[in-house]
Amino acid sequence: MGFLEDAKDAVEDATDKVGKALEEGTDRAKDKLEELKAEAAVKKAEAHRDAVRMKNEVKKEFRD
Repeated sequence: MGFLEDAKDAVEDATDKVGKALEEGTDRAKDKLEELKAEAAVKKAEAHRDAVRMKNEVKKEFRD
C-alpha cells in the first residue's frame, strides 16, 4: 500500500503545481491586458487633447 499512497501523493502534488501554474499564468495575462487597456485609454485621451488643441488653434487663426 505504501507505493500506491506515494503515487497518489505524487499525482496530487503534480496537479496542485499545474493548477498553481495555470492560475499564475492567468493572473499575469489579466494584468497585461489591464496594462494594455490603460495604455490605450491614455493614448486615446492624448489624441483627443491634441485634436482639441488643434481645433482651438484653427478657431483662433480664423478670429484674427
